[in-house]
Amino acid sequence: MKILVTGGAGFIGSNVVDTYIAAGHKVVILDNLSTGSLSNIPDGVTFYPVSIESKDMDTIIKIEKPDIVNHHAAQKSVPASVENPLYDLHQNAEGFLNLLESSVRHGVRKVIFASSGGALAGDAPIIPTDETYVPRMISPYAIHKYLGEQYLHFYAVTYGLKYTVLRYANVYGPRQVPDGESGVIPIFITRLLADQPCTLYAYADQPDGTTRDYVYVSDVCRANLQALTHGDNEAFNIGSGTEISTSAVYQLIADLLEKRSIPLNRAGERKGDVKRSVLDIRKAAEKLDWRPNISLQEGLKRTLEWQQQFLS
Repeated sequence: MKILVTGGAGFIGSNVVDTYIAAGHKVVILDNLSTGSLSNIPDGVTFYPVSIESKDMDTIIKIEKPDIVNHHAAQKSVPASVENPLYDLHQNAEGFLNLLESSVRHGVRKVIFASSGGALAGDAPIIPTDETYVPRMISPYAIHKYLGEQYLHFYAVTYGLKYTVLRYANVYGPRQVPDGESGVIPIFITRLLADQPCTLYAYADQPDGTTRDYVYVSDVCRANLQALTHGDNEAFNIGSGTEISTSAVYQLIADLLEKRSIPLNRAGERKGDVKRSVLDIRKAAEKLDWRPNISLQEGLKRTLEWQQQFLS
């Protein structure tokens, strides 16, 4: 099977590329390198340094004729979307619509879409939150991810384009860096390794900070592999199903690095942040035949090993 991976030089996308290649698929990468890295691209893989908003993308899809488009190219920061909603709209909605138009025009069979389970859930009243919950979106990032899901439904009904939506929890692991597709885990690791204090954004009723559902990147890659042949025209939560506070994650990392004496500074809440987020993953188990394999403790150990090599 031939697969075009947008954002294939980034954190999650590059790991997905490796998984597809290991499974025997032919992969083409499209990435404008705004947050991705050339070092993440395997030797021998066709690579186009092109944005999904570019007119060149249509020509690339016409020439390459992929069976599947796996879409990971995006603006991925919730705070950045709050600060600049128009830019987020351009990147996460208009760019994706451009990709869908080209996919229909040139015979793509299916689109796999990386969405966000945590951002879409908002502050849901039911925890863990399943896929039937109607999103209460509190950031432009979440709004535009949900808009992408609705566009997929439209293209499926109107043109017969198949799709699978993977709603990620907080993904972490090798190749996630604090100045790119950022997350709290690489930020904590990088600062603690440099003996610098970290910051916890907390609420009056949640002094340990927001809670999240963390899923290791290799587990996410297996979900992308399963989505090639399962889950047509449906959305699936991809997480661990376990809720943990940001403060507890910090303590786990500090313990693993033996950096317990470094202070954790506290700050007020950030606009657009969801206070509690954990995903119900039973549907993925039933219909994708997918379950997470890597515990947070084991995943953090693997991530630390990679990050120490990356920083050396």
